[in-house]
Amino acid sequence: MPETAAKAEASAAKIKPANATTTATAATNYENPSSKPMGSARSHTKSQVTMTDPRFRIRPLQQVVSACTGAMITACFMTPLDVIKTRLQAQQSLLLSNKCFLYCNGLMDHICPCGPNTPSNSFSKPAPHFTGTIDAFIKISRNEGIGSLWSGLSPTLISALPSTIIYFVAYEQFKARFIDLHYKYLTPVKGTPFGRDIPMLVPLMAGVTARICAVTLVSPIELIRTKMQSQKMTHAEMLGSVRKVVQAQGVLGLWRGLPPTILRDVPFSGIYWTCYEYLKSRFNVVEPTFGFSFIAGAISGSVAATITTPFDVIKTHEQIEFGEKFIFAGTRLNIADNPPKSVSTPTTSVAQRLAKIYRLNGMRGVFSGLGPRLFKVAPACAIMISTFEYSKSFFYHYNVNKHNQEQLASNSVVDLKTAYGTTAEDKKWK
Repeated sequence: MPETAAKAEASAAKIKPANATTTATAATNYENPSSKPMGSARSHTKSQVTMTDPRFRIRPLQQVVSACTGAMITACFMTPLDVIKTRLQAQQSLLLSNKCFLYCNGLMDHICPCGPNTPSNSFSKPAPHFTGTIDAFIKISRNEGIGSLWSGLSPTLISALPSTIIYFVAYEQFKARFIDLHYKYLTPVKGTPFGRDIPMLVPLMAGVTARICAVTLVSPIELIRTKMQSQKMTHAEMLGSVRKVVQAQGVLGLWRGLPPTILRDVPFSGIYWTCYEYLKSRFNVVEPTFGFSFIAGAISGSVAATITTPFDVIKTHEQIEFGEKFIFAGTRLNIADNPPKSVSTPTTSVAQRLAKIYRLNGMRGVFSGLGPRLFKVAPACAIMISTFEYSKSFFYHYNVNKHNQEQLASNSVVDLKTAYGTTAEDKKWK
């Protein structure tokens, strides 16, 4: 019996070091990020764990929460800027005679019908004494209260949240799938850790595909929702309006503004994510800090906005014109009737519009509004991506910690079975 006990102890001694070695190896390869500050910008050489590792990837529900958080924070920061801009432009008579103002908080477009009998009248209330942005900020806050700077927040969130959530979740999902395909079929060396040497084609394709999905899903409902709000229509009246629009131009009439939107937003998305991922790769950042994401997001958004400005000009013109016809048509819901003077035909192509703008105003017209657009897009992209990345980092740490706890629990069970289990030698002795 003493000999058997000695053999059992020797057997346990042989097994325990192996388990300890395995645990140590796992700890080395997949270090617990809770010991590091959240959002620390770790390089590829410092950690084998990446956010693209299938074991620790952010779950779809976690991506939804991250995107929703980013969209709300971005809208809260950007809405006052657009309220002030709208008030400044509302001093002119342009917005007081059944015209539309294209309201954009950096996440998506929102058409504001401005006129004496529209709900947007208070939002676009003229103030002839505003002399500039700072003056408008001070006088609006003093005379109407600080809360009036967020007067357009509710409709913006209603529009922006679904589109932003669809877009960012779709991007993360497509990116993960493309990364899997890359490592499965294109990686020359097997065993290369996830998240390293990802080609720029991955974020480009993921960004383009995600934006196409988001724009296609949201485009048909935006102007219909705007008409419902502006005319206080019931759901039955709204359905009747949709039916007449379909009768006038067919089902595809609901997507009439889609081509210029795709020409602007899809290249913007592809360029933006490619630039952002390039900056992360250039500085060897696996898990970006809040500051890095903020700066990289602003730079990437500025580059993408500059390149796609001509398409933004076209898209803005068409959406405003379509909104004016669609919203202020009264009882005449056939949007093919009485087009504005600036629109030659409902079928004017994007190329024809761009050529007309170039003939009238040259390159200055093609890139008109670049400064104000950069002023909006750069901070909006910076706030959105930094908030989104920080939320992802939180869930990533949660997933890694949960995985480590499960691994420790599993190793403890194995150790207990090894130490106290009945060996074959004991059974033979009995």
